[in-house]
Amino acid sequence: MDACQRKVIIKEIRDIVLLLLTGPAMTLTGLACSKCAFSSSIFWIITSFCSLVWVILWKGNDYVSHFISQKISWLHYPVKRFFIGLAATMGFSLFALYVLDLAYTAVFNVNLSQNVYFSIIVTIIISLFLHGRSFLMNWRKTIIDAERLQKESIAAKYESLKSQVNPHFLFNSLNALSNLVYEDQDKAVKFIKQLSEVYRYVLDTREKEVVPLEDEIRFLRSYLFLQQIRFGDKLMVEFDIKDPGHIKIAPLALQMLLENAIKHNIVSEEDPLLIKVYSDNHYIIVENNIQKKITLGEPSMGVGLENICKRYEFLSDTKVEVIQDQSMFQVKLPVLTGAAA
Repeated sequence: MDACQRKVIIKEIRDIVLLLLTGPAMTLTGLACSKCAFSSSIFWIITSFCSLVWVILWKGNDYVSHFISQKISWLHYPVKRFFIGLAATMGFSLFALYVLDLAYTAVFNVNLSQNVYFSIIVTIIISLFLHGRSFLMNWRKTIIDAERLQKESIAAKYESLKSQVNPHFLFNSLNALSNLVYEDQDKAVKFIKQLSEVYRYVLDTREKEVVPLEDEIRFLRSYLFLQQIRFGDKLMVEFDIKDPGHIKIAPLALQMLLENAIKHNIVSEEDPLLIKVYSDNHYIIVENNIQKKITLGEPSMGVGLENICKRYEFLSDTKVEVIQDQSMFQVKLPVLTGAAA
């Protein structure tokens, strides 16, 4: 058992003890029974009844509220979440009170209807408190997540832009261009055009959280044109994406994955690098064969998978998946169909 689990268990025990003490407090102050003597048997019956009511209703409704919050988002469906949550907690509370009242009637042969009515009032108060607390906690979490997303998104975009204008990328591109000018002027003109498209896309998407997949693929083709001038047939990229029109993606995510594959693997005539970009169910998958370099030709910019995974944590409930074996490296990006650019 780790420290986090122990902390949760201790908190649960503490809450239950405090709730159990609420029963005697209510009885002693006359809230549950104004005519009960401390030493009478009815005092302890009502005390135990009140204690169980508080534990069952408070903790039970807490679990019900938490379960519904996982299924229905306060952020996206606040009205629906409130009414369904209220109905569920009221239904659970009334059922629990009914069963508890039947049990006490059968065992102790006492009529606790007055206490049941009082417990219903308590239930309403508990329900309103729990739903209010749940709403405020989710609202606070949303604000914190939005601030984190903004900071990490800015950092990710800055790193993405920096990775495109780093000296290695510029040096390789300009070196390839200088050779093309003498060998093939038409291709050199196309190279310059594709290079400008790459930088234009990076600048155009720096303020966006998501972009249409079609735009990202067009950008990738410009980026790959530059890389294939450098590597030729040693670098092969295959696209197989079905119906990309309605799909959105985090900008530059695919480019980062392709860049990492090229950076970390050997690309040679003896060992050509094959990268596949394709769709499967609810994922866009980037896959490459593994042939790791002994030393990296370029220093890592600290972007990579961690950057992409953090961005997708806020864009989708589905996590980025990374699968690796001895011969294949695969990254699965969740499809973003409902996000807005």
